[in-house]
Amino acid sequence: MKPAMEKLVAGGIAFLVAVLLVSGVLSLDRPVLAASAVVDVPAPVGIADLRQPGVRHARVVFAGGCFWGVQGVFQHVKGVESAVSGYIGGSAVDAGYARVGTGRTGHAEAVQVTYDPAQVGYAQLLQVFFSVVHDPTQLDRQGPDRGSQYRSAVYADDAAQRAATLAYIDQLQRSGVFAAPVVTRVDGGRRFYAAEDYHQNYLALHPDAPYIRINDLPKVQALKRLYPALYRERPRLVATLSVR
Repeated sequence: MKPAMEKLVAGGIAFLVAVLLVSGVLSLDRPVLAASAVVDVPAPVGIADLRQPGVRHARVVFAGGCFWGVQGVFQHVKGVESAVSGYIGGSAVDAGYARVGTGRTGHAEAVQVTYDPAQVGYAQLLQVFFSVVHDPTQLDRQGPDRGSQYRSAVYADDAAQRAATLAYIDQLQRSGVFAAPVVTRVDGGRRFYAAEDYHQNYLALHPDAPYIRINDLPKVQALKRLYPALYRERPRLVATLSVR
């Protein structure tokens, strides 16, 4: 979600929320439901967890719509040490909010997840991504956001992650759990650029924003409901930005 667009969209959403509050449909004590329902996908079968003895830090980049929600969910996953909002797929000169928002830079809004493989496996991160974080059947869009910068993609850090991701997508396709084909792209070897400071920890800092309440807080609730063993109450927030 871009600042200029947010002013327009948030205005419309705020009006809708106000109407729902007055009518009693919505309560301030709970977030409204997300526009797209969470799908309880099967756990990866026959896919290596990629846990390596002695390896304390591993990385992967997930793109699945506005990075506010993607970051917000993974910050609540046990074993995730850092989840940084940013851009991937384009050049350094275009790695900025205004340019990426045009949809013509090749960049996607994305989140670089650094995790401890001894605490959370790569297969578990994939399951969370494909069930709670976003709808992998939406092409170049996610919820209210439209454009190639909101595409569904996994930017693998190595060949093992890439193979595991492709295998899981194939499993999901054959399972029939989704009514439409999975359109998630699998890529790698791309440089990640951290987004501007005001995008970091956005969900945690602005839980009452209409966009967050409607689109993203229900995802965090779904994480807690579907994967209680992975859920942690206090999110792991970004303290300083040294990725760029």
